Amino acid sequence: MKKLSFVLILGSVLGLTAVQAREENSRFWYEQGQQSVQTAVGLRADTRPARNVILFIGDGMSIATVTAARILEGQLRGETGEENLLAFETLPYLALSKTYNTDMQTPDSAGTMSAIITGVKTRAGVISVDQRVQTGNCASAKDAKLKTFLEEAEEAGLSTGVVSTARLTHATPAATYAHVPDRSWEDDSRLSGEAKRNGCRDIARQLIEFPFGDGLEVALGGGRRGFLPESLNDPEDKGRKGSRKDGRNLTREWLKKYPNAAYVWNKSQFDVLDPGKTDHLLGLFEYSHMEYEHDRPTDAGGEPSLSEMTAKAMDILSRNPKGYFLMVEAGRIDHAHHAGNAFRALTDAIELSNAVKLARKKAGNDTLIIVTADHSHVFTMAGYPSRGNPILGKVDKGDGEQGYELAADGKPYTTLSYANGRGAAMLKKGGDTHYGVPIDAGRDMDLGDIDTADQGFHQQALVPLEAETHSGEDVAIYAGGPGAWLFHGVQEQNVIYHVMRAATGLGRNR
Repeated sequence: MKKLSFVLILGSVLGLTAVQAREENSRFWYEQGQQSVQTAVGLRADTRPARNVILFIGDGMSIATVTAARILEGQLRGETGEENLLAFETLPYLALSKTYNTDMQTPDSAGTMSAIITGVKTRAGVISVDQRVQTGNCASAKDAKLKTFLEEAEEAGLSTGVVSTARLTHATPAATYAHVPDRSWEDDSRLSGEAKRNGCRDIARQLIEFPFGDGLEVALGGGRRGFLPESLNDPEDKGRKGSRKDGRNLTREWLKKYPNAAYVWNKSQFDVLDPGKTDHLLGLFEYSHMEYEHDRPTDAGGEPSLSEMTAKAMDILSRNPKGYFLMVEAGRIDHAHHAGNAFRALTDAIELSNAVKLARKKAGNDTLIIVTADHSHVFTMAGYPSRGNPILGKVDKGDGEQGYELAADGKPYTTLSYANGRGAAMLKKGGDTHYGVPIDAGRDMDLGDIDTADQGFHQQALVPLEAETHSGEDVAIYAGGPGAWLFHGVQEQNVIYHVMRAATGLGRNR
């Protein structure tokens, strides 16, 4: 990739445009710093009530992921990349979020999203129930339900929506509308005997039987299997059947339950759907998780992008004069990291940025927009690559020298790597197909002749594990709009709920 040594295209947060791009020198950097201060001086807290709230979750989007995605996006445009800013990085308010669960130093998505959406920290592996529960024990959860912000929004007459590239029954989206002591209870085939005896309902069923307000207006994502009976073939993956054992077809129940309802499972149906004539939309675009953004164009049934789903959801929800709450999750950032495939983690993070950019254009100034992550990953950006070196590439020697830096073992190394995981691999297709290949952690693979920017490359890892793990460090919260000024400093993760509540004025009785 060609290096650009002088030209910078700085983001709008610094008040510079492409027209103003110029040679870097001491005056340039001094004036850039002055402009940044002037922008900060001009900030005024927007204390008006927020009519709408859009909460974006980059699942597993660590600060290192944001930095690397920022650089990759810029480099894909032919820039050096370091000067770039993702769309959500130009939001004016920023804080750090402490992500631990009540029982785990390094958290999982169920406990973290439950904290974000209920205002109460809880255990790992449980969905919107408090920390008194015993994981997997239905009886212990009977009096432990925590009301979610989405449920409160429905009670107040707002419209609500959930969008995810993961299964709609997966931990992050599930926490907005469901309550279970075990995140794996996505459909009734996964319920334990104790759960069935004590009347616990699976997550997919809870989505359809949602009792608050007039029900969710929009639910878009993957996970058809949990909504279809085991007697029914999947419409796209003909060799697979639904996983429900109770014989219920929840997609049909959705259509019967709501007036002016629609169910779609492919992009063609999604594209022709009229948001002005649809009051309740269910979209299930994959048997399990949706495709990674890189793989989406070759999907057999066709899938909308995260940006397209966000736009359609906003078009439906914004018809309510009282306002709306929308949660949008880029769920597969997390999955790509678990597989050790930085390429897909970063390209999915870029698509999240695209969705935020679109939402900021469509939303009015009465909308609070929050972008955060539920947890981090053991994803690192290291070495001493020169400016503009391909972020997915090997660390170069710098100063115009040819070749790569060599580690003490005489082999080159990449800027991006993982502290643990399955380790280096070159696969025909990246992503979670890395699960099942032999562990090659450490430095066994010589990267000298390998194109580490290829979509099929999986970065090297230090500690050999079956899959790369989450990390426990803080993640960022980016925010703009009414109430965004309430984010500051280092916050417990459950504060996000309380900011949304304060910004909108929604009440709660415990």
